[in-house]
Amino acid sequence: MGVGLVSRHLMKKRLNIAKQPIVMRTATRFALIVGPILILINHGDKIMAGEMQQLDWLKCFITILVPYTVSTLSSISAYLACERDDD
Repeated sequence: MGVGLVSRHLMKKRLNIAKQPIVMRTATRFALIVGPILILINHGDKIMAGEMQQLDWLKCFITILVPYTVSTLSSISAYLACERDDD
């Protein structure tokens, strides 16, 4: 089996894990809790002063994706580690 085939298989496996409802729910919870905290840290002064521009709001949206992504990647790693332990 070639390296590309192994990589595609592993990527498909990772995507399937990421799409599992429990993984998505957990990542969403983290994003909804941690995201606003990060937004307040990074943009709180502009929000309070009413100085937010369109680009700032885009950055806020991207900020919410960070904890979602970290949680999802952590879940994928945990699932794969459990599979290795079971072998």
